[in-house]
Amino acid sequence: MKRRAVLALSTALLLGACGFQLRGANGQGGLPFKTVYIGTAETSPLGIELRRYIRASGDTAVVNDKKLAQATIEVLNEAREKATLTLNTQGRIREYSLYYRVKFRVIDEKSAELLAPTELVLKRDISFNESQVIAKEKEEEMLYRDMQSDVVQQILRRISALKA
Repeated sequence: MKRRAVLALSTALLLGACGFQLRGANGQGGLPFKTVYIGTAETSPLGIELRRYIRASGDTAVVNDKKLAQATIEVLNEAREKATLTLNTQGRIREYSLYYRVKFRVIDEKSAELLAPTELVLKRDISFNESQVIAKEKEEEMLYRDMQSDVVQQILRRISALKA
């Protein structure tokens, strides 16, 4: 019993001494800016989620006036696509591929590009069954929400790697 306690304590001390630090609740380090403006509509689900994650990071404030921001995240394009993946022997759809594409860039207060236009593309495959249309529609919505959360995390990771 004492041996485990000593091992746990020594591990914690070694991790603390080497500079190890958890990245925070939202999975990335802090953003290199004090204020950020998000160039999306107020009702955009992507914009809402970006604002929420940035506010949760703690050090960065989301402002409503572009002139007050050190950096602006501009969402240039956001698209959802659905493509047929496979067909059964009767020629009916068995699977779809769902794509979620987001193109964005980051500029500073002088409109200089800090991050060039970057396109993120996520893909998920979903099976389809004609007898479960409503359930499959709900599953599709859930997959798009999941892809949106993944995109937000990727955007924030890329921005946190920038130099202010």
